[in-house]
Amino acid sequence: MTIARQLRRRRKNELAREVGVTPAAITQYELGQAKPSPGVVSKLALALAMPVDFFRIGHPEEKTTPAHFRSLRATTQLERDEVIAFSKLAMRFVTAIERYVDLPVIDLPREDLPPEPTKADISAIAKNARKSLGVESGPIPHVIRLLESHGVVVLQLPNGSRRVDAFSYWHGSRAAVFMNPLKDDKPRSRFDAAHEAGHLIMHRDLEPGSRITENQAHDFAAEFLAPTEEIIHELPRTLDWERLAILKRRWGISIKALAYRAHSLGIYRDTTYRRAMVTLSKWGDPEPYDIGPRETPILMTKAMEVCRDIGISRDVLTETAGLAESIVDQILAVGIEERPKVDIFSENANRSHSSEI
Repeated sequence: MTIARQLRRRRKNELAREVGVTPAAITQYELGQAKPSPGVVSKLALALAMPVDFFRIGHPEEKTTPAHFRSLRATTQLERDEVIAFSKLAMRFVTAIERYVDLPVIDLPREDLPPEPTKADISAIAKNARKSLGVESGPIPHVIRLLESHGVVVLQLPNGSRRVDAFSYWHGSRAAVFMNPLKDDKPRSRFDAAHEAGHLIMHRDLEPGSRITENQAHDFAAEFLAPTEEIIHELPRTLDWERLAILKRRWGISIKALAYRAHSLGIYRDTTYRRAMVTLSKWGDPEPYDIGPRETPILMTKAMEVCRDIGISRDVLTETAGLAESIVDQILAVGIEERPKVDIFSENANRSHSSEI
């Protein structure tokens, strides 16, 4: 009941008013201290747009670690509760699939941070993670597929608030990452996935939400996507937009991130970096030189194909998980359609920014 209420962004007093009971009664229902009558259950189902059976079928919840949100100040508690509730239902569906299909074994490395980790410590962890996941050198072709192949469940959130970034947690022994499909940008999706991988690898036992852990995940993602020993020789020594565009396509990293990396590595002076940020701010979001659609997960699609091949229908999985069809639709949704790729060096693609270049 708590999950359903949070999924629909209802406060207890609001739900109590809709159903015709007291807020204290709602609290008692959710804590298992009182049992609602059949009539109240029907009203709850109607108010929360869930089937009555959802409240009748008991599902033990796997223990989860706290979710790492990019910025707690950027989102409301209701927004966070909503996406966490959705994620719990999504993982319930994944558990139903795992009754019939063997998903890839989770084999993410686990790193224990020293008491006061330095940037060098984080870089070493990122390098070890690349090696552990089978990436020796060069760009990672597809970050999300790499994580999925090593047992991470990556799913997309329903189209909702732009303020909710990707987040991650451990659901029992399974690592889970949830992406926002409204962030329709390839470099952004790759960085978000790498950022969450950093949390899963480094911060399993740490409380989320601190600026320190978020900065550590940022540093991890930067090194994970483009190791210093490689990218430092490729970054231009001057503010060369065309060269940065080439590196954006090669490494799948935004120009903004590349400029930040050049500054952090001492290649760009403060004045050069500020000039780059001013120009990028004028260009707005999305930045120029589109390199194609965002990365999307495929593991659940493949798992559903296996289920169909062995005679396990979607209806069976839905019933096993005790979910509404509409919820399953959202769990399995691909999201917004992929946009056609654009040649970053085409005349039309660059025309609007030619004066800056």
